[in-house]
Amino acid sequence: MKQDAKQKQAIQVASEISTLKRVMIHSPDSGLGKVVPSKAQDWLFEDIIHLDKMQREEYDLYIKLLLYFLDPEKIRGREAEIDDPANNRAFYKPDNPAYFCSDKVVEPQFLLSEILENPELRVKLVCSVCAVEKCTYEVQEQLLQLPAKDLAKTIISGSTPEGKMIFPPVPNFIFTRDIGIVINDHILLNKPAKRVRLREALMMKYIFFNHPAFAEYRNKIIELSEDEQHFFLSDEDKKDYEVTLEGGDVMTVAPNHVLIGCSERTSEHAINQAIAILFDKKIVDKVTVIQIPPRRDFMHIDTVFTQVKRNVWVLFDKIFHQDEIKGYFRKDEPDIEDDKVKIIQFHRERSEPRMFDKIEQLLEDVSRTDLGATEPVRFIYSGGGEPLYASREQWTDSCNVLALKEGVVIGYDRNTKTAEAFAQEGFRVVEAATLLQELAKGLQPDNITDTLILLPSAELSRARGGSHCMSMPLLRDTLR
Repeated sequence: MKQDAKQKQAIQVASEISTLKRVMIHSPDSGLGKVVPSKAQDWLFEDIIHLDKMQREEYDLYIKLLLYFLDPEKIRGREAEIDDPANNRAFYKPDNPAYFCSDKVVEPQFLLSEILENPELRVKLVCSVCAVEKCTYEVQEQLLQLPAKDLAKTIISGSTPEGKMIFPPVPNFIFTRDIGIVINDHILLNKPAKRVRLREALMMKYIFFNHPAFAEYRNKIIELSEDEQHFFLSDEDKKDYEVTLEGGDVMTVAPNHVLIGCSERTSEHAINQAIAILFDKKIVDKVTVIQIPPRRDFMHIDTVFTQVKRNVWVLFDKIFHQDEIKGYFRKDEPDIEDDKVKIIQFHRERSEPRMFDKIEQLLEDVSRTDLGATEPVRFIYSGGGEPLYASREQWTDSCNVLALKEGVVIGYDRNTKTAEAFAQEGFRVVEAATLLQELAKGLQPDNITDTLILLPSAELSRARGGSHCMSMPLLRDTLR
């Protein structure tokens, strides 16, 4: 079942909504089952989860949908075998010989196990992980003796094949969007704000720089770093000058245009550095910075809006304009008010930035100016725009949807008022299980239009991330 190491992974993403052709995801692993109440918030969870239910009843359906749309040969006609309880989910496990092993629905654990076959890389990565996690020399030596598949699983889950926990899990690894973003044919490796996510960033760095599938893109990987001044600051002062950026705050909305959020997890210093690199390398012509309140309930910009079609967006409408920002980007003090944002657009070949008063104004400009939308631009509001339901459903990722193709998106079933708002805008709203049955009977993804697919989400929603968060698109078609 091993992938052909010579096979290259095409990298190209120039929109949020064109047909998805290749994506990186990570299935919930045993580490999520080790989240305890005392550590839940430290590990960025709102609650402990039921791992088996999350896997079997929720995330496995997500994988099936992705395979039907991106790599149907891996699943069509095999449904009975895949769902047979006797097989104990072997189809979904990267370390199992029966794993689906797609080069279009890509699993980082599988890629990690492949690069760990290289003795030199094995030593480098194990030593790096052990340094980050402050392991003993003895543990480091034990890890180096593990087979590649066991080692990859251990590095991710934190537990050895015998079940001994040697360092914490990385339960947020299911949110692959946050660790890397493709901008046209470049890869922006992100710098997580929270220590619990450092190991994820380290693993993804090794995968992108060392796996043969990405060999052609090694000179197109962008890394952010601290500047020299940072090393001379006191530990207390460093907090105000950190370079942190997560992928939920980055959207490639058009070939020439990237949106970046300044949020709880993405700092102004990272934004300035990212803008400078994107402009210097002429990767895009404009970057729009959206400063949202640095609060847990907002977290990233993709928790407050995502794109559905060229002329349709889903968003949380508690967002307004505030004062002008000067320079490339600078966050003013004190913290902005809870119901305010700042929206400022920088141009590579123009010195004066452009301000937007409302998020709707910016998104309409993206639809019309960047994407050439000729139909009226429409907004579907979280909770149908009703304040109570808007806040409740934004909390459970009503605005965080992944476009499989233009107009066909995956959301969560618990956001019923938002689903009603989609239906009122002419979208078919369908449960994931129902659509999977239709696909198994021969329905072709090319024939599916204007559809909101509802994924079961009782457990997934506890982790505070939707289908947009749970995806790192590697390749999308050109938007036509």
